[in-house]
Amino acid sequence: MDFQITKNYPCSYLPGRLARSRVVLTSNVSDADAYTQLIRQGYRRSGNFIYRPDCELCHACIPARIPAELFHPNRIQRRIWKRHQHLQATRHPLHFDPAHFDLYQRYQKLRHPGGGMDLDDQNGHEQYCNFLLQSMVDSFLVTFHENQQLRMVSIIDQLPDGLSSVYTFFDPDVTGTSYGTFNILWQIAQCHHGQLPYLYLGYWIENNRKMRYKANFQPLQLLVDNQWQCQETCTTI
Repeated sequence: MDFQITKNYPCSYLPGRLARSRVVLTSNVSDADAYTQLIRQGYRRSGNFIYRPDCELCHACIPARIPAELFHPNRIQRRIWKRHQHLQATRHPLHFDPAHFDLYQRYQKLRHPGGGMDLDDQNGHEQYCNFLLQSMVDSFLVTFHENQQLRMVSIIDQLPDGLSSVYTFFDPDVTGTSYGTFNILWQIAQCHHGQLPYLYLGYWIENNRKMRYKANFQPLQLLVDNQWQCQETCTTI
C-alpha cells in the first residue's frame, strides 16, 4: 500500500505538542481483509481517511482493543449495564438526520468546547458528514432511544474479526448516566452475539483524561512494538 506522512499540526490530544499522521493513499482498502489488516496495525478511520499517528518525538497514542471473550465487567459496569437496558438500540445504514446532527452539536459544545468540531454554520454540517457519514468500508449507525427521545448515536465499522468503534456521541444534558461506558458494553455484547473476538477502541493515551477511560475495560490489549499485549496495569480513572 502507498502512504503519505502529513506535515506537523497541533495535537488535538496533548496541548502544546505537534502531531503528524501516516495516511493510507491506496484505494483498495474497501476490501474487508485489507482494511482489517490496517486496523490490526493500529490504523483508524475518519470518514474516507485511514491514518495512524506517526509523530517524531511522541508515542503517546497507543492502539487499544478489548478481547471480547476475556472481558468481565466490574461491579460498576454491571450496574451501568443494568441501568440502561430500557434504551432501544436500532441499527441503520449511514445517513444524515437533523436530530442526529443537533445531538452531535450539543455534545461537542458541552463535552469538547474549542476542539474545532463545535461549528454552527455550513462548515459544521460539512465536517459532520465528512467525519462520520462517509466510509469506503462496511459501516453502520446505531441510535439509542429512551421513550422515543434520542440519547446516543454510534458509528461502527464491521470487521471480519470484530467491530471498530469509530465515534459515539450522546445527550450531554442528561448527567450521571455513563452513556459512554454503556455504549462500550453494548458493543462488546454485539461482539459476543456475532462471535467476533475483538472490539477495537482507537487509541489509549495515558496523559489525556478523556482517553484514559478505556483502561477501565480489562483486560485491555495495547499494540506495543507491533505486538498486541494485554496491559492490565494501564492507568485507570
